[in-house]
Amino acid sequence: MDKIRELASKRAAVIFTKSSCCMCHSIKALFYELGASPAIHELDQDSRGIEMAVALRILGCNPCVPAIFIGGHFVGSTKEIISLHVDGSLKEMLINAKAIWF
Repeated sequence: MDKIRELASKRAAVIFTKSSCCMCHSIKALFYELGASPAIHELDQDSRGIEMAVALRILGCNPCVPAIFIGGHFVGSTKEIISLHVDGSLKEMLINAKAIWF
């Protein structure tokens, strides 16, 4: 859990993913389209990936990826991010966290 918090606090936007996850790819593409450059942590390519996946599940992310943090706070997974994007608040959150500038 400490590793997750440490990594999530280092950048304005952080996404924990797995390289084989199509939803992870879609969320990363959405962030790039909005102009953000999130830190990406591929759990399947990290020696502590399994441990981090368990910690993400404890935080309430099920499935464990994608797990999105904005401004150091856990926002959610695909469903939450898409809902925020549809209602326009995702972009506002990214601006407030200084992940994008307008």
